[in-house]
Order: sequence, then structure tokens, then C-alpha cells
Amino acid sequence: METIIREIIGRSRFNRLRLFWLIAVIALIAPWLRSADTGAAERCRVNSVYDGDTLRATCDAEQVKLRFYCIDTPEIKQAPWGRQSRDYLRSITPETVSIIRHDKDRYGRIVAEVMDGQTNLNLAMVLAGQAAVYPRYCHDQAYYDAQQQAQSAQRGIWSQPGLQQTPWQWRQKR
Repeated sequence: METIIREIIGRSRFNRLRLFWLIAVIALIAPWLRSADTGAAERCRVNSVYDGDTLRATCDAEQVKLRFYCIDTPEIKQAPWGRQSRDYLRSITPETVSIIRHDKDRYGRIVAEVMDGQTNLNLAMVLAGQAAVYPRYCHDQAYYDAQQQAQSAQRGIWSQPGLQQTPWQWRQKR
């Protein structure tokens, strides 16, 4: 009987040790698994387009404000560029989009790439000359290539020189 009790106690110690290591491994892996999921696209219904790089949407029954990743557009008060940029975004944005979250900005907006099927609306804005690449926050060469094409063709904000080409500098001078 004593041998059986020792065997049971020995097993429970072994099982507790196994349980400890299992929990430790899960605790180490869980954040990695969660971060790998952030690149997954999610469907959202567009409620309104605020300006050329910001819109309001409903994603999984949650109202969110989306800031377009990698781009900056003229402010609405930068006439006529700001309104043109906003109106162009309105014209190419469908009722439902997919988003790929990248971050949250200091205002609590979700920074995301906004997709219409296979079309990346962020890149479309740059290619059309309605947005500039925001170098402080963008390290994706595709955006710089699209901007170079828009500049070469003198589209949108690149049709005339001025601070509409660098909205971040215009905001500093206000």
C-alpha cells in the first residue's frame, strides 16, 4: 500500500511539473500568435469619408475611425487640394472594404491599409496624385514608387508646386 501511495504522489508531482511547463510555453507563445494575426484582413462597412486619409467605418459592430497607412493628404482647409483629395477618396471607396491593421495613432485611430478587393486604396490615392507618402511613418517602397509615377505625370497635388505636396509641413506653419 505504501508503494502505491508513493507512486501516486510521485505521479502528481510529475503532472504538476508538466502542467507548469505547459502553462509557461503557452504564456510565451500566446503574444506571438496574437501579433501574427494582426495582418489578417477584416471586413468593414464605410460610414463616411472624413478627408483624403481618414474615414469612419463599422468593423464587427464597432464604430472606428481609420487613418490610412503610409499616406498624408492635404487638409480640407488647403483649398482646393484638401476637398479634391477627399472627393476622390469618396469616388473610389465602396460601401464595404477590407482593412489590414498596422497600428493605432496618438489620436486612437486605427492605422490601416484599406482594400477594395485586390485594390489597395492607400496606394490608389498616391498613384492618382491625391496623397503624398508620409516618410515619417512609411517604409514600404511600393508607396514611393507610386508617388514617383504621380510626380512624373504631374497628377493631382504634383501638378503645381506648394505645401499641398507636404501636408505635414503645412500643418506646422499654421
